[in-house]
Amino acid sequence: MRGNLKQAWLWMLPVALLGACGGAPEAALEDGALEEGTQALISAPTLPASGNIADSTTLKGPLSIGGAVAGYPSTLPGYFGYTLQANAGAQLALEVTHLGSSMYLDTGLFLYGPKDASGSHGATLHAQDDDSGYGTLSKVGLVTVPKTGEYLVVVGFVNGVDKQFRLQAACVGGTCLPNPQPAPAGAVLTYVENPLTERLQYTLDTANQVREDATSYLRRLDYQWPYSGEATLTQAAAAVLAQGRYIGYRSDPAPLVLSLPELNDAMYSQFRPLLPVMLETYGNGVETVQVKRYYRTFSTGPNGDNWRSLYVILFPQSYKVLVYEQTAHEI
Repeated sequence: MRGNLKQAWLWMLPVALLGACGGAPEAALEDGALEEGTQALISAPTLPASGNIADSTTLKGPLSIGGAVAGYPSTLPGYFGYTLQANAGAQLALEVTHLGSSMYLDTGLFLYGPKDASGSHGATLHAQDDDSGYGTLSKVGLVTVPKTGEYLVVVGFVNGVDKQFRLQAACVGGTCLPNPQPAPAGAVLTYVENPLTERLQYTLDTANQVREDATSYLRRLDYQWPYSGEATLTQAAAAVLAQGRYIGYRSDPAPLVLSLPELNDAMYSQFRPLLPVMLETYGNGVETVQVKRYYRTFSTGPNGDNWRSLYVILFPQSYKVLVYEQTAHEI
């Protein structure tokens, strides 16, 4: 079914394709409309008392990267679980494919893990989708595996009786590629936006309640990297600024490259608890996290001065960019 919210959406971001448009936030722009529908999303499985999401599924066996499995639901609704082995940094595409799946089948797709020493896959949800595939089938176009281990791919369905589906997993970048080549000159990053973790969203929401005249925004953007080496901070920042909502920052004549301690110092005090949570949640602990700051100021009238900073935070081995925007205004 067509869900009311997509969990992720794509932007193709060459700057040359952008039209002229006004700046945010005084004339906010969207980077692409979310697809809407009249029916509800297929929800993730309910977390059982054990804390192991696998206990809310019917385990069906292994799924390999580069392989596919067939599923034959016999209940309404239900969840089938498939184990998948992956190394840290592997970038995967998961899909319930048109080929091999019954017409009008409605699915949801979820990725959990990795399995811990006790044998539990836990409840950490790394990716999910409702209807990004063909018709009402599901597709996660890009997810980066954070740690080496066994993951659980879950297919949910609400009208699966007497139907079948085909689930496939493909390597699209990162450490699962056997022989990646260097990035071509002028390579442009394509971002997929995913929700923040509940912990990070709570930390942000709490900080935003401290002062009426200071508000911050945080977005998580994943990018596909099918090359050797690492994406650069210049590439990451260019792809962020290519989005219409950030057009006002393009006029900064001297953006700054900051260290993490400098970023911490630049954050308003109520927002500083965000930084360690960002690093713990999305970093691998060994990569060199890089930061670039863009600044703008404008006035909306008497006592209407605004000061805004945009921080592009690159996690080059985790294939993620966090966009942190810090704003303040006169009151």
